[in-house]
Amino acid sequence: MRTVVAAFLVVLASVCGTRAEPSEACAAPVVLGDFPLERVSVAVAKGGPLKIVVFGTTSSTLGGSDGARDAYPWRLEATLKRLIPGTPVEVVSLAKPRVTADKMVKTFDRVLADEKPTLVIWQTGTFDAMLGVNPGEFLNSLTGGVEKMKSAGVDVILVNMQYNPRTELMVANEAYADNMRWVARERQVPLFDRLSLMRTWNDTGVIDLYAATKDITIAKRLHDCIGRALASLIIDAGRLNALESKTPR
Repeated sequence: MRTVVAAFLVVLASVCGTRAEPSEACAAPVVLGDFPLERVSVAVAKGGPLKIVVFGTTSSTLGGSDGARDAYPWRLEATLKRLIPGTPVEVVSLAKPRVTADKMVKTFDRVLADEKPTLVIWQTGTFDAMLGVNPGEFLNSLTGGVEKMKSAGVDVILVNMQYNPRTELMVANEAYADNMRWVARERQVPLFDRLSLMRTWNDTGVIDLYAATKDITIAKRLHDCIGRALASLIIDAGRLNALESKTPR
């Protein structure tokens, strides 16, 4: 069986008894299977631009005057600009609250035509789980959405739901998470397993997700960690390290 996301190797200085800087303590290199981001690789090889659309719900946003700058789409953009400095990078966040996967798919044609992205990061599942949408219908929406984007010549990364220890026993996420893993495997697109990653951070004490909803500093750190972990996935799946090593200095 092909592996979509084999593991998150979380490097935790705090576990070893020392305290790292926040930017280091949540490092999460992603070990991928064999689902490359081919359009990303081509775009970077040609010198760009690399345009990424983050599509989903408001879990990609933060409140406050600096919310846009601190949320993970901007952190993703900043990290990619640092890692691939020769490539113009733009990350556009299209977040709407309380939207099911089915309703998202119905807007994809317009988004693809307007934004012309190289890569779409599609986060979904949380609101479907909260509403109790039939898992089979959710699966069909996911499949249709991924096929629509791939047919348009766009790379796709699926992002599953957030882990929230406060609602873990109230919202049945697993059927929806399993469907996302299945679609990622069958349609050969990377899955960013945000659910497992955040659960690991919470359980190991890296990020207190009980406090994240009340403490903006912790929420900002969470978004920074997610942005950098996504950047790591894109670098690996786009084979961008290999491209950079071939670039004349």
